[in-house]
Amino acid sequence: MMKKWCVASLTLLALVPMSYGDLDLQGSLKQGGLIWATLEPGSSAALDGKALPIADNGLVVAGFGRDAKSTAMLKVCSPAGECVERNLAIAQRSYDVQRVNGVPQKTVTPPVSVLERIRHEAALVGKARSQFSARQDFVKEFKWPLLGPITGVFGSQRVYNGSPGRPHYGLDIAAPTGTLVSAPIDGVVTLAYPDMFYSGGTLIIDHGLGVSSTFIHLSRILVEEGQLVMQGDPIAEVGATGRATGPHLDWRINWADQRLDPALVMGPMPEKPVSE
Repeated sequence: MMKKWCVASLTLLALVPMSYGDLDLQGSLKQGGLIWATLEPGSSAALDGKALPIADNGLVVAGFGRDAKSTAMLKVCSPAGECVERNLAIAQRSYDVQRVNGVPQKTVTPPVSVLERIRHEAALVGKARSQFSARQDFVKEFKWPLLGPITGVFGSQRVYNGSPGRPHYGLDIAAPTGTLVSAPIDGVVTLAYPDMFYSGGTLIIDHGLGVSSTFIHLSRILVEEGQLVMQGDPIAEVGATGRATGPHLDWRINWADQRLDPALVMGPMPEKPVSE
């Protein structure tokens, strides 16, 4: 008989395990959420027919984007070939509409002369996010990369100068230009680009098994591509570069090509200590 999923003692998400018959999942079964578990080594798994990579120790991860459907089919097969299927219920969310004025019009409707630059930069980001490593840094507890007011949330639809833009896929934290940003968890830098057209200073860190963090609008990047960073290490400084109306950190999390909500891997924002 197939071995039951064993949920590791992780604290990535402060949520109780969810039982689906003989499958115990942990994480957030909602749009923008991440789920994970540890399978018997040698097992296989698929979500909606797409194979999920599994680490040698059996750790498997999956994520659900902003507009994920209300159900997803998870199939797990033991090394002996015995399989179970479970229909997962994905909680649906409603998203705010935010109107942002004062953005330079050339970044809302970029001139033809910069389209090649935009495509090139998008390809660099896509390549960095598509890297898959056997690292498992993300299983530790994430820590806030900086403290400050949350001024933008995941999934909101932004209207720039009256023109609807793409949904916002990050969590915005306001802070003065030059404020240090620290690594929320260990990882390896896969992209350190000082000035992209839309995102300005852009940094991407791989946390393993397709999970990565992206930090944008940075005024300065303090690490290099290929560098190993540890939780709490200074990695960048807050800025207002690219398409931004003021200094802030835009922090994003991806699992493969799915954009996830950083708020779902964090606890409440702690109060910022008062300077003496």
